[in-house]
Amino acid sequence: GCDTTGTQTAGGYTEARFTWNVATYLRSDLAALGARVVLTRSGNNGLGPCVDTRARILNRARANVSIDIHADYGPPAGRGFSILDPVADGPNDAVTGSSARFGRDVHDAMLTGTRLPVSDYYGRNGYISRDDLAGLNLTTMPKVLVECGNMHNAADAALLVRPGVQREVAAALAAAIVRFLGAR
Repeated sequence: GCDTTGTQTAGGYTEARFTWNVATYLRSDLAALGARVVLTRSGNNGLGPCVDTRARILNRARANVSIDIHADYGPPAGRGFSILDPVADGPNDAVTGSSARFGRDVHDAMLTGTRLPVSDYYGRNGYISRDDLAGLNLTTMPKVLVECGNMHNAADAALLVRPGVQREVAAALAAAIVRFLGAR
């Protein structure tokens, strides 16, 4: 199905705002390194294109790597980030191994470069393979989805709303992308 506006903190800070901020910081970090960056949205107003359209945008761009940036709405006691990677199911068959390797780079960079802990409620040690997400199912390049934290948890939410933490997340994602592409 098409994307929605996502979740929000108890104080009303939206996942859409968080992810847009992180994405724009990440775009700036990568552009400063000389990368060509493709976003699937041009702004943070309204809903973006459906997830299948987003996959087509990235596939047509022939991106070397792709990352979906999110924040979760898990149990109030649950904390931390998690990495979702694709399960081979057709279009993505050739990139599930490289996606898993990219996911490890993102996991390591989030752990060392941000104040967010590994998820204690979702996946195993912050990893979960998913076969039901169109963005991961339809990718033809290495790709993961990162749930940067739990907006329903007060401690995570207090971090996720802070511009400094958003910049840390973007810097960690940039470091992971550079590491992954450098190892290819």
